[in-house]
Amino acid sequence: MKTKKAQLLTLDQFKEKNYGKRGMAKREKLEAGYRDFKAGALLQLARLEKGMTQEELADKTGTTKSYISKIENNIKEVRLSTLHKIVEQGLNGRVQLIIKL
Repeated sequence: MKTKKAQLLTLDQFKEKNYGKRGMAKREKLEAGYRDFKAGALLQLARLEKGMTQEELADKTGTTKSYISKIENNIKEVRLSTLHKIVEQGLNGRVQLIIKL
């Protein structure tokens, strides 16, 4: 019995196949969601590397555990000014923003 070899796609190939090319509405919605998810995931990773709980981070930044959780789980978008505050005051880190044209 012969098995059909599965064709593996890169992430970009998969996105183009299922969501269209960059510039198409469906694809841009996907990419925007990824950017939001990425910010929360990076914040969670940094917090865990510091060995902090969400509650400890919230206490240091004057926010709530619930708010930190919502950012990390991509339920709530974080304002850039708030992200700076969380990273700088809560994690003793620095946010770098890069704009590429």
